[in-house]
Amino acid sequence: MWGLRRTYNKSSTMTNQNDEEAQPLVPQQQQKTIASSQPLPPKLTCGLPSVFVAGLCYCCASGSMVLLNKHALASFGFTAPTALLCFQCLLAAVLVKLCELFGFVKLQPLKRDLVAVWFPVNLIFVGMIGTSFYALKEVGVGMVTVWKNLSNVVTALGDVFVYKRSFSWQVWGCLGLMLVSAVAGASTDVQFSWSGYSWQIANCVFTSGYALYLRSVMDKVAEHTTNKQKMDEFSMVYYNNLLSVPPILLMMWYFGEFRGLFEQEALRNPAFLMVSTLGGVIGFGISFSSLWYLSQTTATIYSLVGALNKIPVAIVGLVAFAEPTNPKNLTSIIIGLGAGVLFTRVKSK
Repeated sequence: MWGLRRTYNKSSTMTNQNDEEAQPLVPQQQQKTIASSQPLPPKLTCGLPSVFVAGLCYCCASGSMVLLNKHALASFGFTAPTALLCFQCLLAAVLVKLCELFGFVKLQPLKRDLVAVWFPVNLIFVGMIGTSFYALKEVGVGMVTVWKNLSNVVTALGDVFVYKRSFSWQVWGCLGLMLVSAVAGASTDVQFSWSGYSWQIANCVFTSGYALYLRSVMDKVAEHTTNKQKMDEFSMVYYNNLLSVPPILLMMWYFGEFRGLFEQEALRNPAFLMVSTLGGVIGFGISFSSLWYLSQTTATIYSLVGALNKIPVAIVGLVAFAEPTNPKNLTSIIIGLGAGVLFTRVKSK
């Protein structure tokens, strides 16, 4: 069957006795070893390699969420981004819970001690997604993708000063290139606003803080889970989105979004409702697609594809939303995205 396994019956042994004496037999154990060393055929999904389908789903989900949320925030005159964020968090929590009820995933139950340990992480998470929404509302998609790379700079500095890690000069070179391209891009941005870029800077800080603090708290979380292991990704999605609702409601009150919320014209626009709901569903779907893709490839390829995926997202954003740009701004975007890809490649070595 595999070109290595040979079956002998009595008649074939007698007929081919001379041939068999001339050709020494491969021991059965060695045959198994040789067979197991041969590369297995790739797994297929819908007639295509599973790794390709998983990567395509991850890229489409990741890119679509950014573009759909930008569309919802900037194209319908909706003036309550925190309310939209609250809706999407509730939707994600409900969808994860439904997946558990249908037996697709297993979640950590809500326990007071686990909630107490996780809640500080959740507050940083709220800051991260909240500032992301406000930045996306005021800054173009191209510059948002470039400035998101700056969270790598803050994270690297945190690694050095908090966790005493060290990086090669190539890594610092890429980070420096990201920083220069981000500043150059902002200075040549036709739609520049201090408000939008302030939200984007805050988002970089919260994103890095989330990554750094999560790394330190995961061992503490493991002490309170039912299986005494680190919290899995779906439980993290469930806890983050469900526990985000009370802080987000406070943010809505602080920003005055409750006043006149239900009188907004966008809420009576079926297109806005569809885009907002689809953005929340796809945001939830990223959890599944990212886990599926990670199971099919390596962490390095996963990170590299994520960095490369920002390039078409930036291009589509510039074209779809007719964002004004100029050669200098476009060059800074290209350099920044290229530095992000190079940073992922260099850091993995």
